[in-house]
Amino acid sequence: MDSKEFGLVFAQQLTGLEDLHYGFWDDTLPEPSLLHFKAAQDRYTEQLTQTLEAHCPAGARILDVGCGTGEVLQHLSGRGHSVDGVIPAPHLEKRVRDKVEADGLSSRVWGCKMEDIPVAELSGQYDAILFSESFQYIPYRTSLALARQLLRPGGIVLICDFFKTDNAGDGQPGDKSFGGGHRYREFLDYLETDGWQTLENTDITAQTSPNIHLLDELLRQRIGPAVGTLDTYLAGRHPWLLKAVKWVFRKKLTKLKFKYLSGHRTQAVFERYKTYRRMVLKTGV
Repeated sequence: MDSKEFGLVFAQQLTGLEDLHYGFWDDTLPEPSLLHFKAAQDRYTEQLTQTLEAHCPAGARILDVGCGTGEVLQHLSGRGHSVDGVIPAPHLEKRVRDKVEADGLSSRVWGCKMEDIPVAELSGQYDAILFSESFQYIPYRTSLALARQLLRPGGIVLICDFFKTDNAGDGQPGDKSFGGGHRYREFLDYLETDGWQTLENTDITAQTSPNIHLLDELLRQRIGPAVGTLDTYLAGRHPWLLKAVKWVFRKKLTKLKFKYLSGHRTQAVFERYKTYRRMVLKTGV
């Protein structure tokens, strides 16, 4: 299990939530709070569905790249679409396959990276390729080249993910707090040179960034103190073992402490260094 898969599986087990994406906080929901986080995640799935159905025919064939635990795949299938999934994390792949089997869906699930699916076999078969918080993990030249092969004429790519703003790398406090994301300006330039039409490019940072505040609150007010209590307990019971573990993992622990407990991983910092976009692309070639 690599670090990305660990983070996703750990978050799912910690919260008990099946959705592994951000929530979407618009005016249909109460003020952001952990109490309403599930409703915000459902709203996120709804806005994905609304966007897809605005650009795709009824009963569209969709490829969900990085499909998590299969919640979006399951939801879109319930809307009458034919949805396949790609998930390179074995623990999550099993959850997807369990849902597909339980619902009697015809969905095909590939337990691999997008680059390793049988592209030649699937060429020209999809009305839409969906990247819901998975676009950042694949070089965009690769993902769009593959999407162009997989799409039917008139098909679309829907990206719902964050990108790096021009502030990334400015060295200010919090600059290294948030990883991930392609550089936004560079990506826009590439779309133009690679012949893609942009049918929609909506900034939804304000609707997604409240999740960062909720996570920061959870980490600093709940998990941080709990870890401190555990540290005190172990220091009293197994001091030499604890010192040895801390020394071996000192660099990793320092990085984790800065990233999650230093106070730099805030909503304002996220909004400075990330722009969360909902983009609909169509090949112009």
